[in-house]
Amino acid sequence: MPTQISTRQKLINAAIELFATQGVTETTTKAVAELAQVNEVTLFRHFGNKHGLLLAVISESAVFQELGEILRQQAQQTHTTAQAIKWYASNRLTAIAQFPELVLSILGEAQQYPVENRRIIGKYINQISRDVAEYLATVMQREQLRSQLPVEKLASLLNYILLGYAIIELATETNELNDREEFLNDLVKLFLGENIVSTTSTENVIDLPANLVHAILQQAKKSGLRDYALVYVLFATGLSPLDITRLERSHQISDPHQHLLQITQGAVRQVPVNQWIMGKRYGSYTRNPLTQWLKSRKDNSSALFVNDSGMPITEQEIKARWQELTKELITPEGKVPVIEQAQQTWCVEMLVKGISIEDLSILTGWSSTKLQPYARRAKEKLALEQALRLDQKA
Repeated sequence: MPTQISTRQKLINAAIELFATQGVTETTTKAVAELAQVNEVTLFRHFGNKHGLLLAVISESAVFQELGEILRQQAQQTHTTAQAIKWYASNRLTAIAQFPELVLSILGEAQQYPVENRRIIGKYINQISRDVAEYLATVMQREQLRSQLPVEKLASLLNYILLGYAIIELATETNELNDREEFLNDLVKLFLGENIVSTTSTENVIDLPANLVHAILQQAKKSGLRDYALVYVLFATGLSPLDITRLERSHQISDPHQHLLQITQGAVRQVPVNQWIMGKRYGSYTRNPLTQWLKSRKDNSSALFVNDSGMPITEQEIKARWQELTKELITPEGKVPVIEQAQQTWCVEMLVKGISIEDLSILTGWSSTKLQPYARRAKEKLALEQALRLDQKA
């Protein structure tokens, strides 16, 4: 049975078609009503006048509709600021391209609209910038980055550039902007540049000493196979609790020569599951705390980790298990270890072992900028080790 289209939607659809082909100024309410096959009085009852209809077209188009919610969902799937900017730019250009003539008509004739209508259009544009600012702020906070400019201004500038690019792309035959992928990559470079800096400094990259790491793993082992495997993955892969919640059994690649986990959301990549953690070997690639946990499972859940009820474990539950396991342990700074320090410890250890920042960037999905403080911390540890060796030779 065909879906019934409401009278309101018929009028909006007719308006989109006529605004795009004739322009807003040349389109009459009578023509819209006739195309929608309704009485002109009905149009006035729904929208007041032509410009009220125009506002409905704008606010309910794919360019505007549900953007805030889409961005909030995407923020949870995107791990780096570079990915966030590129995804948003590509998404908006695609949305605009669905109604190219309409966009050109609205922008080209905006000066002819009543002041109140222009203000309302401006309100929608400002709302988009606020939604984008919230989206960027969420991803940047997770990546521990900050913008030299207020994030609201960063979002506005991004929208202005995208709109300008879209107009040129739609209104001209120039070949200079035909490579959209190149434009998107250049846009990311432009916005990251010197404007985006790390909020992480050397003093708050606080990796854990080897004896404390092994003590945490020992506590987890006493607690049970799941907790042991969970803490093992934190220290052996450098994954965040959120990354771990997204893992499924099928994401594990294990053979005598390697043990890998496939990250399928956010920064898509593979990460190694290390045999050696802070100088101590925890099994082999095929027999370790994670493989033993999976071998013991009797449930049918596809999730790599499940809670006591057999449901996929949540980020909050992972953090709760960490707090329980570490509540009686103290760092050299006199504090209880926090779960973020597992990831920091792994990063520093990988750099101390000799991995390059570029390669670590691939494994973590983090930018080289974010990894600079970790590199400095690794150099500090290497310098200290070198000083100790020299002292022992004296």
